[in-house]
Amino acid sequence: MNAFSRREALLALSAGGMVAAAGSTSYAADLPQPRRAGAGGDDPGPRNVDRDIQNPDILNQPTTDAGTLPNLRFSFADAPMKQYPAGWTRQITKRELGISQSIAGVDMRLNAGGVRELHWHKESEWAYILYGNARVTAVDPEGKNFVDDLGPGDIWYFPSGTPHSIQGLGPDGCEFLLVFDDGGFDEDSTFLLSDWFKHVPKSVLAKNFGVPATSFDNLPAPSDRYIFNLPIPGNLDSDKIAGATAVPNGFVHRMGSQVPIKTSGGTVRITDSKNFPVSKTIAAALVEVEPGGMRELHWHPNTDEWQYYIQGIGRMGVFAANGHSRTFDFAAGDVGYVPFAMGHYIENTGDKPLVFLETFKSDHYADVSLNQWLALTPPELVSGHLNFGKAAMEALKRTKQPVVSGA
Repeated sequence: MNAFSRREALLALSAGGMVAAAGSTSYAADLPQPRRAGAGGDDPGPRNVDRDIQNPDILNQPTTDAGTLPNLRFSFADAPMKQYPAGWTRQITKRELGISQSIAGVDMRLNAGGVRELHWHKESEWAYILYGNARVTAVDPEGKNFVDDLGPGDIWYFPSGTPHSIQGLGPDGCEFLLVFDDGGFDEDSTFLLSDWFKHVPKSVLAKNFGVPATSFDNLPAPSDRYIFNLPIPGNLDSDKIAGATAVPNGFVHRMGSQVPIKTSGGTVRITDSKNFPVSKTIAAALVEVEPGGMRELHWHPNTDEWQYYIQGIGRMGVFAANGHSRTFDFAAGDVGYVPFAMGHYIENTGDKPLVFLETFKSDHYADVSLNQWLALTPPELVSGHLNFGKAAMEALKRTKQPVVSGA
């Protein structure tokens, strides 16, 4: 991290080096301070040192930052955790991250056997398996059914209104990220099977299913389902419906198994309706940046970008035109956001690979590379704008390099 390491700062705290009582000038010299040569000064407290350690580019903004930009970062660690008999869930929507009007995200854990009950949404649902294994089921409007098992790096997509379920498999269930194509999404607004049954007269249920009304005397309360325990299912064939017609194009894509775009600084895997036809409202890229590397300077010409950080630490600088720019720091479990068309980069500031998802409310992925744009523009124009010398002009690349190395 910038200027100091998290570990060193935390050790200073644990050794009793925290800010002394109010009025004292004796505080640990190696704690992060809001100062640079000729500006700022020490902060004797009160303060949240953990937050300052996590956000060095907010405590000491790069001198290139200017103007005002809204907050473009929120951590799932700050989202309320709802716990159920067979797992937990937490969400980040526009209520938590105000700028995120187009996309909302949910982090969900299902223990082994844990079931996210049969349900559907007004919004389309895109998901990425972060850990473990899951079985998903669905039925489309034509009465075709779908059952499949997923593992880390796999994704699913259910169009709006498609009824589905998810169950954690052995040995330890699963954790996955859900992405919805509406920033106003609320997981409590889900259409739940048990909730509907409780709000239909038994006589109507009896007429609909052709059984006695007493068949519905023992319906569970909706609060008893949502995420609940069932036995771990058998092999995949045991859940196939005999004689049923399968969904022709499927709802699952093995994103992690895609052949990546490889560059000097890392890899990118792009999944949208071109290679996952059912995914009409969410496009995504899985990006891995090696230590010292960077997601190149670029922007997206079609829509906003919603990010989820899976591994490592990094920082993102965002340019909003009119002299406004701001830098944010990220770690695993954080969400980032880039409004439509704003230029940005994402730099690995750690010693391990930085892995994150870029998602978009769109049927296709699109980005514009600053380097490629300049390389494909008449050189006299570029040099005249930027006073580039011969070496800088010759270094421009006509082929897009989505991730560049630190060399």
